[in-house]
Order: sequence, then C-alpha cells, then structure tokens
Amino acid sequence: MASALRDWLDKPNTGRGVHLATDDGGWEYRDYGAIASAARRTAAALIEEGVEPGDIVCVVLPTDFTCIETYFAVWAAGATVCLITPPLFQSGEDYVNHVAAIFKQAEPKLTIASAGLAAEAGEAMRRAGVPGEPWEPRQAATEADVQPAGELALLQFTSGSSGAPRGVMVTWKNLEANSELIARGADYQDGDIVASWLPLYHDMGLIGAFLTPIARQGTLRLMRPDHFIRDPARWIRCFDEARHTAAPPFAYAYVARRVKPEQLEGIDLSGWKTALIGAEPIDPHSLEVFAQLLEPFGFSRATFKPAFGMAETTLLVTLDQVRRDPLAIRPDSESLAFGEPVRVLEQHTLGANSLGAKAGWVVGCGTPEEDVPVSVVDDDGNELPAGRLGEIVVGGASACRGYYAGAEGKSTRFENGLVYTGDAGFFHEGQLFVLGRMGDSIKVRGRSVYVEDLESKIAEVTRLGKGRIVVVGVPGAGTRGLALFAETQDAPWAADVRELLRRRVGEDVEVTIVVGGGLIQRTSSGKPRRRYMWERLQSGKMEGARVID
Repeated sequence: MASALRDWLDKPNTGRGVHLATDDGGWEYRDYGAIASAARRTAAALIEEGVEPGDIVCVVLPTDFTCIETYFAVWAAGATVCLITPPLFQSGEDYVNHVAAIFKQAEPKLTIASAGLAAEAGEAMRRAGVPGEPWEPRQAATEADVQPAGELALLQFTSGSSGAPRGVMVTWKNLEANSELIARGADYQDGDIVASWLPLYHDMGLIGAFLTPIARQGTLRLMRPDHFIRDPARWIRCFDEARHTAAPPFAYAYVARRVKPEQLEGIDLSGWKTALIGAEPIDPHSLEVFAQLLEPFGFSRATFKPAFGMAETTLLVTLDQVRRDPLAIRPDSESLAFGEPVRVLEQHTLGANSLGAKAGWVVGCGTPEEDVPVSVVDDDGNELPAGRLGEIVVGGASACRGYYAGAEGKSTRFENGLVYTGDAGFFHEGQLFVLGRMGDSIKVRGRSVYVEDLESKIAEVTRLGKGRIVVVGVPGAGTRGLALFAETQDAPWAADVRELLRRRVGEDVEVTIVVGGGLIQRTSSGKPRRRYMWERLQSGKMEGARVID
C-alpha cells in the first residue's frame, strides 16, 4: 500500500528539515535528505532483523534525531509503528507494568529501545511474555527501498485515563484523511513553519505537530516537553517565524504565569496563524491571560483554534474554520441532563471579560466539516437537535474501526463505521461544545454532574488552583461517594468543601478528602488517572497520602 505520508522518503526536499531543540538553549538542524537517508539505512537494518510489511514494531525512544529517523525507518520497512512513552509521568514498577500491558496487547515483532531505556523495556517484555530483547537502533551500510506497507500505519495507544491502555488501529486511509483535515483547518501553506513541544507518543503531538508537517516537508521546530516546562518563552519566540502549533489549555495558562514581557522583546507574532487547543475542556481564562501577555507583540485572539479530537478518530474531529475570536459560554449546571436542553446563562467572545471565567465556562470547538459528520445522541442513540446534551458521535474517513486484538473500551464504542466517543457535548450557535468524558461524571437525581465542574468550584474554595485538585466518583457505602485528592499538606477548607459538595451533589454523598504531596497521577496527555488513584489509595500504595476526617 502506497501512502502520501511516506512519499518524501523517496523525494526529500534537502532545502528544508527539522530543527531539534538542544539542552543548552540552541537548535540542531538536519535536512530531509539526511533524515530520509538515515531512515532508509535503519530500515535496511530492521529488514535484516526480520521485520516485514504489516509487522507491529514498538518504539521506546526519547525525542531526538534517532527517534525521528527510527520512526520513519519502521514505515520504510512497511511495518506499523507503536510509539511508547519514555518514563516521564510514571516511574519504576508503574511504568514497567504500563508498558507490559501495551506489549501484551500489541505482541510486537520487534521492540526498539535506546540504551538508557533498554532495562525497563526488557523487563516489560518479560512480564508480557514477549520473546527476545530490546533492539538498539542502528544503521546498515546501504539504504533500503521503501517497502509496501500493511494496512495499519499506527497502533495508537490511548493514554489510559479510564483504565488499561488500548491500541487504536489507525489505517493509512485514516491517517491521510486526518492529516489533510488538520492541514486544511489550520490553513497550512507550503513552506509554513510549525513549532511544537508536544510528546510524540501522544496523538496531538505525533499526528498534528509532527507527521503532518514532515509529510508536507515543511520546516519543523521540535522541543521536548521538559524544554517547554523549563523555558516556555523559548516556544513563544519560535513564532517570530513559525505559523502553527498545538497545545492543551494548561500550556497557555502556564506561559502567562511564567513568561515576562521582557523575555519577548523584539519579536513579531502578527504572522502566527494557528494556536490549536485541545486534549481537555477549554476554559476562556487560560486563553485570555495568554492573549493579554502576547497582544503587544502582535498576537491576535483569532489565532486560537479550539478543537475536539481523540485517538479513536485518528485525531482531529472539529476546529473552527472561521478566523474569529473563540466563543465562551457558561451553561447552567443544573440543566445538564442527557437529552434535555442546556440553559446558557452567559456568553461572550474571548476578551477582557474572560478574565476569571474558569469554573463552569467552556469554549466552543468549531463547526464540523462535511466529510467528518458529527452528531449528538441521547442514551438510546437517537440524534438530538442543537442545544440538547448528549453523547458525541463521529463518522467519516478518520473514524477508526476499533481497538487492536479485540480490546474493548469503557465508554468509547465502534459501531457501523461510527465512533461513539464517550464524550458529552452539545451544539450551540453552530459550534460543538464539549463537557468532557461521560465516565468522569456522576449521576445526581438522574442528572450527570461533571467532575471537572466540581474541581473548578473546589479550586476556588481552596485557592489551590485547578491543577492540584482531582475529584473521583467512587463506590460509596451510601448511594454516592466522592474522593477529593488535593496536593497540599493541610486542609483548613475541608468543612467548606464538604458543604459545597453536599449542596451540589446531595446530602447523602460520602466525601473522602485525601491530602499529600505528589498525589495526582496523570496520563501521558496530562489527564488525571482518576480511578487508578482511588485504587492505589485503597490498596495502600499511595505514599504520603493522608485521609482527612
């Protein structure tokens, strides 16, 4: 199977390439000719190792040129890539068990790992019953011809916020359709520069900010996530030249907290076309504080492109095709019942009145394209009119057909070419508004209450900030139970929070408040691993955790 995504390996543009951030603040550059040559020599070594078209090859490498070359080497050999996170968000036993769960499902023909990650990868292989040892990347003396490809381009493992990781089967047709959708939605033009710090093992970083520009041989400036965390201004300075990027909402708020205007002196951001936002519900405050910091340097709020997507739909589903300021609304949380109309209490386009608009506010994620049909359905699968809350359902060429090896999702389902996303949302003024995972909600008097909404309110009461609060719906001795994990050592606000939750959820709710440092566990895409945290607490494995009576 041929693919436009691999064509550049035969006809590389030596006048463009990838700038990779270095630890000293600089950039290392390689043109596409050098990258393609190294990829094809690595492909020759993979073929010598027995890799054939259609095989699954797992890749456990840090973001560097070896990783980039190895990724495309697997494709050049005709195999399917399964990228696995290095141990950034997990450590020790948890990381090895997570990777072993992936190996057990993927059953890779070969696992590629750097010398520094070979021990963890090897132990995960043993636990999963996968024979052999990790293979360290190497290049043969000659370049291989690009081999015919199997049906699957990627085995994209979901990040596991709601349980064990599951491999989404992404075909070449899925990937090509979604890459085209991304380029069209971002108004990507030949020669545009893309800048990203997103990890490559997560779909937004891999497909949106890595594969799409490279397949079109655009210039890419690529940082690691830790580069961004240490020096977020470095990312912003890229947009003196770069035109496109993508990041979750927290990143924009982080820039506003950490970056000082004097760090950006002399840059011109007026040419910045696309700042895509996704991966979690979007609040207007995070975007507005970012816009106010950068407005003096030419940044426009219309550059923001709020988006909705997920691995099961390859990636992108909707983003706003119209260049305009994002629309923010505050729905009445009491009206959030499946199949029922959503009452909108307030709305505005992004601007000064967005400051402080956090709890209960949500930003529109654009209008569906004709070739990516999106509907909202009730509990019985009946399509709902605009303005009513239900489950988001996606079709089109990007909709994947299922999970690998017969795995099943907790809330996402594949039926008749459609993806039932497990996400709750509704249409308002033509735009899709996404409230979050249905699995991250609890039923109260027959209505869904979203834990993100509770977290926002608790963050205000405790003044801890939303990133240090996680709410989990748990089985209680009564009819409902809630656990609140807070990264702090004391809880003088405990009585106030219990009262807030009882008013919001009901008098019979049982509330468990847990405090301590480093409690919050997140997936590779930054989402809280809610159920996993509760299970760790219950099994006594959450070190430093203290339950407040």
